[in-house]
Amino acid sequence: MEAFLVTSLVVAVSEIGDKTQLLSLFLAARFRRPVPIILAIAVATLLNHGIAAALGTWLHASVSADTLRWLLGASFLAIAGWTLLPDQLDEQSAPTARYGVFVVTLIAFFLAEIGDKTQIATALLAARYNDLLLVVLGTTLGMMLANAPAVLFGHHLGERVPLAWVRRCAALLFGAQGVLVLLGYGVGLGTS
Repeated sequence: MEAFLVTSLVVAVSEIGDKTQLLSLFLAARFRRPVPIILAIAVATLLNHGIAAALGTWLHASVSADTLRWLLGASFLAIAGWTLLPDQLDEQSAPTARYGVFVVTLIAFFLAEIGDKTQIATALLAARYNDLLLVVLGTTLGMMLANAPAVLFGHHLGERVPLAWVRRCAALLFGAQGVLVLLGYGVGLGTS
């Protein structure tokens, strides 16, 4: 259960102000149809994070515990630094609307998430916890906790939540994950 709760929290906080959240806001403003947008975000996230978590569990099985500990610790610390940088959305990158709101959102969100810090974090969290299902469900919940309200109430949230503060909190969470892993805390990661 720890894997589910930690991944949900880490991804939800780090997703605030991320380019995919900005994409959610853009799509909501453009199409004004929240249900298909939210459903497409959920499907795209499940697919994208499923692939990332599969890579992470493979990494967990393929690399020695000590090497994995150093690799994950350094990676979490790098993501902590990356999280401090604000994301921007290129509005020209969204596909055309001729395919419908659900398909446009699904494709745009899936592609925007490739190589994003939350996708990389999903792979790292899966490698740390070695539990594909709980990590995918947790990171997907985290994405939905950040993006569904952005779709539903986006224009109000941006005025009330200082994104710099949220980025610092997300960086702190990733940094704490990195330090804990380097110290040897985590499922299947010993300090041997």
